Amino acid sequence: MDRLLATWFYAGLLRPGPGTWGSAVAVAMGVLLHRAGHFPLLALATGLVILLGFWVVPRYTAGMTDPDRSEIVIDEVAGQWLALMAPSFGFWSAGLPADSFPYPGWVAAFLFFRLFDIWKPWLVGRADRRHDTAGVMLDDLWAGIFAALATMAAAAVAHGVLM
Repeated sequence: MDRLLATWFYAGLLRPGPGTWGSAVAVAMGVLLHRAGHFPLLALATGLVILLGFWVVPRYTAGMTDPDRSEIVIDEVAGQWLALMAPSFGFWSAGLPADSFPYPGWVAAFLFFRLFDIWKPWLVGRADRRHDTAGVMLDDLWAGIFAALATMAAAAVAHGVLM
């Protein structure tokens, strides 16, 4: 069960780029969660997957020399859902129906999350350099927060300047 969850239903076993595959699966699931229950359901699921990640990563990596294994993508799911919460909240607060999650929002959240997760600036890199099970989760949570902020900034520019 630990492997199933840590690899997010084996998405982390896909090659090449298991982190990107995990993020892509997370986006698809996040859009479905948004459509099923709008922002509140995505927020609840995000909180639960964060808790689940902090619980399952130490269990899965117990006895392993490297806790930040490439097949672990539950951290990407948590971070990606944090990034998706920005456009989901925007659409929810604007009164858009739940079955509406326009693609610029989730595409921007995906691209910004991958950028920050790979680049690892500032707090993302600091968390990654911990080399412990908490760092496995924390670097992606920071990347998700930065991606959410970048997505909101991009939306503000697009809607405030371009429209």
